[in-house]
Amino acid sequence: MDPKQELSSVDLAALVTELNRYEGAKVDKAYLYGEDLLRLRMRDFDRGRVELLVEVGDVKRAHVAAPEHVPDAPGRPPNFAMMLRNRIANADFVGVEQFEFDRILVFEFERGDERTKVVAELFGQGNIAVLDGTDEVVRSLETVRLKSRTVAPGAQYEFPSSRLNPLTVGFDTFRRQMDDSDTDVVRTLATQLNLGGLYAEELCTRAGVEKTLAIDEAGEAEYRAVHDAIADLASQLRSGDFDPRVYLEDDRVVDATPFPLRERERQELNEEAHDTFNEALDAYFYRVQFETEEETESGDDRPDFEEEIAKQKRIIEQQEGAIEGFEEQADAEREKAETLYARYDLVDEVLSTVRAAREQGVPWNDIEEKLGAGADQGIPAAEAVVGVDAAEGTVTLDLDGTRVTVDVSMGVEKNADRLYTEAKRIEEKKEGALAAIEDTREELAAVKKRRDAWEADDDDGEEDDDEDVDWLSRQSIPIRQPEHWYERFRWFETSDGFLVIGGRNADQNEDLVKKYLSKHDRFLHAQAHGGPVTVLKASRPSEPSNPVDFPESTLREAAQFAVAYSSVWKDGRHAGDAYMVTPDQVSKTPESGEYLEKGGFVIRGDRTYFRDCEARLAVGIRCEGETRVVGGPPSAIEPQAVTTITLEPGRYAQNDAAKMCYREFKERFADQSFLRKVASPDRIQEFLPPGGSELRDV
Repeated sequence: MDPKQELSSVDLAALVTELNRYEGAKVDKAYLYGEDLLRLRMRDFDRGRVELLVEVGDVKRAHVAAPEHVPDAPGRPPNFAMMLRNRIANADFVGVEQFEFDRILVFEFERGDERTKVVAELFGQGNIAVLDGTDEVVRSLETVRLKSRTVAPGAQYEFPSSRLNPLTVGFDTFRRQMDDSDTDVVRTLATQLNLGGLYAEELCTRAGVEKTLAIDEAGEAEYRAVHDAIADLASQLRSGDFDPRVYLEDDRVVDATPFPLRERERQELNEEAHDTFNEALDAYFYRVQFETEEETESGDDRPDFEEEIAKQKRIIEQQEGAIEGFEEQADAEREKAETLYARYDLVDEVLSTVRAAREQGVPWNDIEEKLGAGADQGIPAAEAVVGVDAAEGTVTLDLDGTRVTVDVSMGVEKNADRLYTEAKRIEEKKEGALAAIEDTREELAAVKKRRDAWEADDDDGEEDDDEDVDWLSRQSIPIRQPEHWYERFRWFETSDGFLVIGGRNADQNEDLVKKYLSKHDRFLHAQAHGGPVTVLKASRPSEPSNPVDFPESTLREAAQFAVAYSSVWKDGRHAGDAYMVTPDQVSKTPESGEYLEKGGFVIRGDRTYFRDCEARLAVGIRCEGETRVVGGPPSAIEPQAVTTITLEPGRYAQNDAAKMCYREFKERFADQSFLRKVASPDRIQEFLPPGGSELRDV
């Protein structure tokens, strides 16, 4: 018997009763592990530390866990966890509800006048959505855009369509539902009454009704008996009168229930009693995780270098993002200071007017009203005022599109000095971040050095023969993933073996032309605005640069690549044109009187056009030679990969499409550990174009 991986609607009804006993607990912190496990650490006056786990991945569960069963806090918290901490840190846990009889829990928190809901969808692909006091989605793990419902930041949260709740249904409605069925009693309870297979069988047993009894042979007596059994179950769930059990088969856990089930007794399973259902669930899922890891243990004590390298790279990426943010903030503060000086007279007039009014005892509300009246009369100084903050004694101005908040108690010069000082403080934080990133790079280099030393010691000259290997069913796939200089760009290898690289942003477009465009290469770009610089390399960096007669198949694939990652895909179009030129036709010098944006180039001379290139890409997993995700035109990727997924413009956001691809690959590969290391959703996402995508033939 396979162990239960998801909680049923009955389980959740019991769980809600117990979780509401923690009402009033204070939230300390929120943690997110991977993409699907949320941990809320709380403090309860009577019970002390409370660890609430909510998981919405392959395993779908929610329960309070013993501290020793809680995973260690992850390193740098992701944005989702930071957002949640900002909203509910030190908030009170108000309670939790089950949405109707669905596998959805709604946790509510209150801090002052602010209310936040955390909705856990424990069905289908699983999801967690954070809602504000108006039920607008602040953020969600998954973006859902279906005809029936939408779950996306900024949208009102929509529950799935209502289902019949068997715990509250009256007898007449129950009888109609049963009569409308054309199958037997147990299947009708499981599907039409939404009880699921196990509890449908349990209720038949409790009611003394034969499970396989055909509906057209069931009468009033059978209906009454089953309906009474459902009513007893509902009463038991509401009262919290539980006697939880964990069931085992051959010493391996297979189920956890809020009370003993006759169906489990009939199967002669061993059982363990627990004081609360939360304890039973915690013990059960902890054992499931332990036993699963035990089953997949390969006996290989090789350290997980790839995971550590990926971790250090993520830290570096976050640090680089922080540095970029500091630069932008410092520039913004300096720009505000310079704007004050540029509009000195107008700013001085506003400050003098407001300061004089305050010295005469005019209330801030009256000042704000007078400024509004002045703006209506077209007075420039009054028109510039867009906000007044009485508590801070400040006025916010809109100066030629730049918003600047000035302190009324200071003059223009002191306000500007304050902004320059803030810019300097931010730049000092940038210096600290630069030092930290150097430390991280050293740690990354050390991990790589240890990996290389391990692999050198472990290399006994025996290499797997990649020929005729059934990679999908192989239980253990060795990871061979050397790093290449071009991996920070978009890239693929054509079906003829040529390297194609493309920029991910304006900075990379600049780098490609300045540093990597050699005289025998080709420059390609989509005809549509908004696309990557695409370079078809005539040679590798270690190879001499010689003239190349590129095959037509390679040229066409490079053009398709340029189109797919352009605005053509983002606009939902399925084809577009691209052009190709030689490097000497590409220039950064604009015509007289013209201006080039960052990442833009001037193309002079004739162009070779490729018409109606398909906006279609494939992502796949390569196992032979190197093990990695690859992506690009299907004609190039399919021969290189052991399995692929084809994508075209569609409705799923980039990160959602990447997760869908990952789940599909999980169904295909036996070695799940290998797949997590080489083809996680974030690595797949690197090969997906901006905009919506659709998976074909999946």
